[in-house]
Amino acid sequence: MIERELLISILKLTKNGPAKQENINLDAKCPSAIASKLLNRMQAEGLVQAIDGFVEADADARLKMAVHAVELGADIQRVSDLLCWQEFEAIAAVALEANGYAVSKNVRFKGAGRRWEIDVVGCRKPRVVCIDCKHYHRGVYFAGLRRMAEEQVERVEAFAEALPSGALHLECGRWDRAEFYPVILTLISGSAKFHEGVPLVPVLQLQDFLTQMPVYSGSLRCVSRVFGHL
Repeated sequence: MIERELLISILKLTKNGPAKQENINLDAKCPSAIASKLLNRMQAEGLVQAIDGFVEADADARLKMAVHAVELGADIQRVSDLLCWQEFEAIAAVALEANGYAVSKNVRFKGAGRRWEIDVVGCRKPRVVCIDCKHYHRGVYFAGLRRMAEEQVERVEAFAEALPSGALHLECGRWDRAEFYPVILTLISGSAKFHEGVPLVPVLQLQDFLTQMPVYSGSLRCVSRVFGHL
């Protein structure tokens, strides 16, 4: 499908910044007239900016194009390889901040005799949302989902035990108690929405998930800690 291949070419060539429209057309093997029509529509939808023969797209637009390409039949791994971790993290940070969370990215800490890292941490008392950004999600394999969920729970448990810490300047480290929620962020929705209480959230649905979280937080996997007065 021409639109799908054009989307993939835009993702590929704008990964590091603006790209020539001519190069995008050639990469997608798309006639100029058809490419221009599709690009005009994408620009009207706010997905791209086409100026003086160059095309560019921000992180939010690139993720929307990636999801649409998959919906049009593109291979998930092929598409996800055209995205970078920072794009997932940036969207996660924006969604958290829009819901009143203080955000920290790439949180590194020591615990249980090893080093750990959580991609994005959002703090809004008493909730601490700990997000692991998965570059792609193949969807249905139970063992894979179980492994991702269990690894994130392990990280979050170690994180909760590591607090409070002078090395971690996080808002939640100053609280008397906190509820830590492990979350897996994926490109698209798979057959499973949760695994043992750990939500697997498609990146473009994160905003809605965070908005609704207080309603069903009781059914989510949670690591609770009482710190006392520091």
